[in-house]
Amino acid sequence: MDNNIIKIENVKYKYAKEDIKNAVDGVSLNIKKGEFTAIIGHNGSGKSTLAKLINSLLLPSEGKIFVKDMDTSDDSKLWDIRQTAGMVFQNPDNQLVATIVEEDIAFGPENQGVESSEIRRRVDDALNAVGMYEYRTRPPHLLSGGQKQRIAIAGILALNSDCIILDEPTAMLDPSGRREVMDTLKKLNKQGKTILLITHYMDEAVEADRVIIMDKGNIKLDGTPKEVFKNLEEIKKYGLDVPQVTELAQELRKEGLDIPSDIIHIKELVDLLCQ
Repeated sequence: MDNNIIKIENVKYKYAKEDIKNAVDGVSLNIKKGEFTAIIGHNGSGKSTLAKLINSLLLPSEGKIFVKDMDTSDDSKLWDIRQTAGMVFQNPDNQLVATIVEEDIAFGPENQGVESSEIRRRVDDALNAVGMYEYRTRPPHLLSGGQKQRIAIAGILALNSDCIILDEPTAMLDPSGRREVMDTLKKLNKQGKTILLITHYMDEAVEADRVIIMDKGNIKLDGTPKEVFKNLEEIKKYGLDVPQVTELAQELRKEGLDIPSDIIHIKELVDLLCQ
């Protein structure tokens, strides 16, 4: 049985006819149901373009993308695709449409013609899932950035989405807001939701099951966080940082300490040094 919720087959995308470079250039990739995948890369690497292609906001110039076996270029499947793979964007204020939190979350199901009692159940379940039920009657504009993003995520959950695609959702948030969003994503992933996180924060990427590094429209590295981040020099070649603890571990190895090359969490390093 095919367990892939997203299948990308040799996809290319070019924004402007006069631009000779493809923003996405021959990418093939499968995302398994229930997987937490982080995609990182510097500006212009193609990661956000790829996210928009998966969500049918853009259509491939070449190649095919399938979301739950639905072809993203099939106009008749557009809304089913966007319901299956819901998208959360960088600025939470651009995603909120109502003056009350629970009304905002109900907006999507209402537009699908969902029965009112079912909408009530979905809204309550979604708010509880992101830890925002007590804020259900609040105006969204009075919430913090992290809380607004959690409301945006709840709106996707209310559509019964199997997959949540997030395009740098914490870029405009303070550290507290970032942590709120990441804790929510990890909780939802444990409950079976597929998470595809576009980010430039290495400390977020290390919490995924899988990390993909893009550069110039191509996939350069793909593996577990430990497999990917041990390639320090290659990652830096793509203009990216590595987790600070990974770099510290490298410096300690240079000083003669017996430290593995795949350290990605500070607790791992502390435990080793305390032995």
